[in-house]
Amino acid sequence: MPAELSERLVELFRWIDPGPQSGHLVSDASAWWRDADVLARLGPALAEPFRDARPTVVLAPAVTGLLLGPLAATALGVGFVPAYKAGDGRAPAGPTTWAQSPPDFRGRRVDLGVRDRHLGPGDRVLVVDDWVATGAQLRALYAICAARGAQVLGASAVVVDCPPELAAELRVRGLVDAARLG
Repeated sequence: MPAELSERLVELFRWIDPGPQSGHLVSDASAWWRDADVLARLGPALAEPFRDARPTVVLAPAVTGLLLGPLAATALGVGFVPAYKAGDGRAPAGPTTWAQSPPDFRGRRVDLGVRDRHLGPGDRVLVVDDWVATGAQLRALYAICAARGAQVLGASAVVVDCPPELAAELRVRGLVDAARLG
């Protein structure tokens, strides 16, 4: 199943030229969400590498993680915890643990927050995201887990675009190597 899914993800992916005001192409994975078969298979495929580790919760960052996280959580039969980005209008109310990411591929630092009541000691956490390039957001999420006393099992991503050493350090498993996306 993962090889077929990987091929389909590559087939549906596009790079978009946003125009002369931009110096780089923009990824367009929107066809992944439109394809019912891909959507049905993403959750189980993201969950599978960590199934034997028995996660108790899936954690994922806004925005795309809010789609992928519940898919993986459902496949595992566990709950989902969203991590919100400061300033995006969806910041959680109540006690929240925040962490700032190191600079990402654009040099940005992102503040991520998780409601304290949804993550704590005894949780075995699978982090899910669509794309891992620098691991910056993963590092922030791992820091939140550590602050809450939760154990991070690793991360599952649709696309892995980081050096193998970083993927090994952060325990990242992916469905597609970014080099295949052209």
